[in-house]
Amino acid sequence: MKVTQAQVLAWRLRQQGLAPRTTASVEELVARLAGVQAQVSSAAELALSVRQKKPRPDAVQQALAARSLIRTWAMRGTLHLLPAEAMPEYLALLGAARTWEKPSWQRGFGVGPRQMAALGEAVDEILDGQVLTRQELTDAVLVRAGLDGLGEQLSSGWSAVLKPLAWTGRLCQGPPRGQNVTFTAPRSWVPGWRGVPDPEEAAPAVISAYLGAHGPATPAAFDAWLLRGATRKAVLRGWFEALGDRLTEVEVDGAGGAFVLSEDAEALARTEPSREVRLLAGFDQYALGPGTADTRLIAAGRRKAVSRTGGWISPVVVHEGRVAGVWEFTEESVVVTLFAEHGEVPRAGLEAEAAHLARCTGRERPLVVRNG
Repeated sequence: MKVTQAQVLAWRLRQQGLAPRTTASVEELVARLAGVQAQVSSAAELALSVRQKKPRPDAVQQALAARSLIRTWAMRGTLHLLPAEAMPEYLALLGAARTWEKPSWQRGFGVGPRQMAALGEAVDEILDGQVLTRQELTDAVLVRAGLDGLGEQLSSGWSAVLKPLAWTGRLCQGPPRGQNVTFTAPRSWVPGWRGVPDPEEAAPAVISAYLGAHGPATPAAFDAWLLRGATRKAVLRGWFEALGDRLTEVEVDGAGGAFVLSEDAEALARTEPSREVRLLAGFDQYALGPGTADTRLIAAGRRKAVSRTGGWISPVVVHEGRVAGVWEFTEESVVVTLFAEHGEVPRAGLEAEAAHLARCTGRERPLVVRNG
C-alpha cells in the first residue's frame, strides 16, 4: 500500500479529532490519542479542549474526580492522563523494559535492586486505601527498615524512584490537596482495577491505540514514543508480529517499514491532503506521537523552536498537517510566529483558531502574526 506524507498527516488530523473537531468527551479523546501528556495540567486540558466543538473547561477535573481518567507516570517517564480502563495495558509495556534493574539506572539514582524491591513492598502497604501527599508518603517510607536513606530520592521533583512503582501498578496520583499532589494505590482507586497484565497480552491494545492515532509508524517510532527506545528489539518485534494481519504495511513517499491498522488502511488511502490551520497546545500529542525529530512533521532546522530546553514542547501552529510555526499567550494578545520557509498560512484560519482558543480558555486576545 502506497500513500503520501500529505495523506498521512491529514489522516492523523482526522483521527485525533482535529479536522474536523469532535463532540467526543475528554475520556474518549484521551483513549483516541493513546494518552495525553499532563506534566503541565493546563496544557493537557487545552490539548483536549482545542479538539472539541464545544469545550468544557472543567471536563478534565470532573473526569479525574470520577476516576474515569487517571494521572500517572507513563510514556517516556512523563505524567500522562490515561483512560482508567486501559491504564493497566500501558503500564505493562512500560514496565516490561525493567529500566530500574539496569546498572546505569542504579548508579544514577543510588537505589539497588533489593532496596527497590523493598520500596515497592512498603509503598504497596502504605498506600493501600490511603491518599497521601509526597511528604506523607516519604515520612511513612523512611521509618521502614533499610529505607531510611531514601529521603533525597523520594523528595526529588524528578520522581525517578516513583516511576517504576507507577509502571508496576503500585502507585498513581490521587486528587490534589491544596497545592500538593497526592499518591494512592491503583487497586483501591481505579474502578475495576485488575492488576497489570503480561506485556504480551497488553501489547496489541497499546500498539493499536498508538497506530490508530499516530500511524502509519514503524516499530522503532512506537518504541521511541513509549520509552525512548528502551524495549529490547526482539521483544518489540514479537509484539508487532503477534498482531499478524491486523496490521498492513504502508509505503509513505517511497519509504517502507511503517504499519497502520488494517481496518484503517482503506480510509487512509482515500484521504485527501489537508488545508486546515490549527493552533495546538504545548506538549500536544500531534507532535509527541511521531516525535519532534520527525522532519516530515517539523523541519529539522525548527526542532529547537518546538522542543526547547528543559523538555518544554512549545504550542504549535499546524497548517496542511505540518508544523508551520509556534504561538503563545501574552497579557495582550495571541502571538503567532510563523516559519518563513513553510509558506503562507491563511490569516482567516489563524483568526478562527484564536477565536476557538478564547472559547477554550476564556482568554480573548487579538491575534498578532510575526515571521520568524
